[in-house]
Amino acid sequence: GRDIVEAHYRACLYAGIRVSGTNAEVMPAQWEFQVGPTEGIDMGDDLWVSRYILQRVAEDFGVVVSFDPKPMAGDWNGAGAHTNFSTVPMRKPGGMKAIEEAIDKMSKHHIRHIKAYDPREGKDNERRLTGAHETSSIHDFSAGVANRGCSIRIPRDVAEKGYGYLEDRRPSSNCDPYRVTAVIVQTVCLEK
Repeated sequence: GRDIVEAHYRACLYAGIRVSGTNAEVMPAQWEFQVGPTEGIDMGDDLWVSRYILQRVAEDFGVVVSFDPKPMAGDWNGAGAHTNFSTVPMRKPGGMKAIEEAIDKMSKHHIRHIKAYDPREGKDNERRLTGAHETSSIHDFSAGVANRGCSIRIPRDVAEKGYGYLEDRRPSSNCDPYRVTAVIVQTVCLEK
């Protein structure tokens, strides 16, 4: 796995994609890569192209890639597209107020977000968002500091500083990143 991950990482950097990290995950042979930081639509562009590059690199190694949120049944974590999000007011001192306001808005549109966060309007994510394995239940909205088992996580360092960003842990690994960005911006910034 590591050879594929490193080849993918280098190919993405060569292509100008903002990949900022990789790590092995809980499920056997599962790896993660992080795209960003980016602004707006660039996130979707970078994620789609990096997925394509991953498939091409894996092909060279004779490996098939799955973006399914729960590719194998079993007692282990699935795969998400955890999405870090912030606005200018969130990143300024005192930004925790803006983060909490965003979380409140998102709590009122949980079902709409769930439907936007996987291509089958939540059906793929049902197998992953069970309330176990560092996930929240697909049926309930929750938020917390440093809590990997909730819908929206505020990183501990953000809570301690009082500003930064939030992490939406609900998007599935096979999400359409443009739909994820759209629904978050509509809810938080446009109040739709």
